[in-house]
Amino acid sequence: MRLLVVEDDRDLNRQVVTALEQAGYAVDKAFDGEEGAFLGETEPYDCIILDMGLPKADGVSVLSGWRRAQVKTPVLILTARDRWSDKVNGFDAGADDYVTKPFHMEELLARVRAILRRAAGHASSQISAGPVTLDTRSGRVFVDGSPVKLTSHEYRLLSYLMHHTGRVVSRAELTEHLYDQDFDRDSNTIEVFVGRLRKKLAVDLIQTVRGLGYLIDPGAGAAPP
Repeated sequence: MRLLVVEDDRDLNRQVVTALEQAGYAVDKAFDGEEGAFLGETEPYDCIILDMGLPKADGVSVLSGWRRAQVKTPVLILTARDRWSDKVNGFDAGADDYVTKPFHMEELLARVRAILRRAAGHASSQISAGPVTLDTRSGRVFVDGSPVKLTSHEYRLLSYLMHHTGRVVSRAELTEHLYDQDFDRDSNTIEVFVGRLRKKLAVDLIQTVRGLGYLIDPGAGAAPP
């Protein structure tokens, strides 16, 4: 999953980005409203964390601009404790959730996980397909109840596919959503990670749809003969 953090407080921006990266997300960052507005409109993020009090363009203006441009990316706004009006204005502009400053990082991470689940149509923190279960809260993967150790890139790939179970996901889409803007992207790398995942999971879960991409069928996942 690829996220954007728009926060002008550089220390807080760094803390949030670090926490998200440690949780397994690819993260881009912006420090003012103009830069954030541009990235949010031109890059395919899965969730955006947006501060309301930004220089150059305030958060409400940025969010309103995205919604007018038909940008449907879920947005989590950051508001000051004594600015209840920011919450109201943010929701009216199209926000999906909010966190009040100062906040505990675990709350922010939990709200991001919830937003991503809702956007993909999942109600639980555990997403299952056949014998494979992905626990978004702990960042762990299980096959028939037994834990499977994955690298961060393997987990990120499996997480994106399982969040979009039942839909064919192209290599280009995976590349756009698994890596931040500074990463040297190579779609061939996706094939390598898919191969590693198939070997580690040892079940027929990830299907290749020739010429289109990859698919996880909700009813698939039987162990290979």
